[in-house]
Amino acid sequence: MSLHIYFNLLIEVMLPMALLVMAGAWWRRSLGESGVRAVRSYISTITIHLFAPALMFAAAASAPINRELLSVPMLMASGILIAFFLLYVLLHHTPIGHGLAAPTRAALMLCGIFGNVLFMGYPLLHFLYGERGAQYAVFADMAASTPLLWSLGVAVATRIGQCEREPGHPVINWLKLPPIWAFLSGLAFNFSHLNITPLLHAARFIGQPTIPVMLLMLGISVPWHKLTPNRPILVIITFKLLLLPLLITGIVLAVWGKPHSAQVAAIIESGVPTMLMALGLADRYKLDVETTALTIAWTTILMIFTLPLWLLTLL
Repeated sequence: MSLHIYFNLLIEVMLPMALLVMAGAWWRRSLGESGVRAVRSYISTITIHLFAPALMFAAAASAPINRELLSVPMLMASGILIAFFLLYVLLHHTPIGHGLAAPTRAALMLCGIFGNVLFMGYPLLHFLYGERGAQYAVFADMAASTPLLWSLGVAVATRIGQCEREPGHPVINWLKLPPIWAFLSGLAFNFSHLNITPLLHAARFIGQPTIPVMLLMLGISVPWHKLTPNRPILVIITFKLLLLPLLITGIVLAVWGKPHSAQVAAIIESGVPTMLMALGLADRYKLDVETTALTIAWTTILMIFTLPLWLLTLL
């Protein structure tokens, strides 16, 4: 990647993303904890029920379904499963996890396994590859990250986190998400070969606020005044931002030899910060919310330094 392209990436993508997160962090100062919960609830509701479904529908309905596209969720799913096994060993059978309470151990595992592949990956990949890059991000989320979050992620929260009561069946909870049905509807239209161009334009227009409002919510949700990480958090940060993308790179080199755009997208997605939904899962299943928030904050901040390493290496 040339310095000119990287400079444009900083100005056109990273700067607006940072400003939105900072705006949310500034807004948080005047909200109070009850206000934070209320605003987060309002933003989540409108995003999940309107903005995100439109975004998912447009991407699924217009994407060319081929092996190259499907390699992205395949690599993402592989990375999630590898991360689960490695972190399980790391936090259960090494001194790093010694003395950690079950809710903290489960929270750390979720933070190291699941990345913000849509809300961080979408603008990055859209800048790099245009509409095709946006489709990579959507398929990585809908065909790998989200299904595994509501299956493997819930299992981590309930079994490893020792949650006493599971609030609803995870599969039913997953099927209640409007973005899932929007994505499946988009695929159905895609395979039907119907001309739905006006509908696609409308869906893209409605879906435009998805990324900005979720980045704003990221700034609101994280307790920025408590940014003192401990050793387990630092280990998870290093794993999520550096080791996991390196492992995916190894898979890509072994299978494809030279990575193409889809494989580069998967490597970049594997190194994005911890997903914001991990905070919601930690809250829902009574895990260590503060540890989760701290890990989200630090992975988000440090991505500014790790992302250039992957971009300069891969492009």
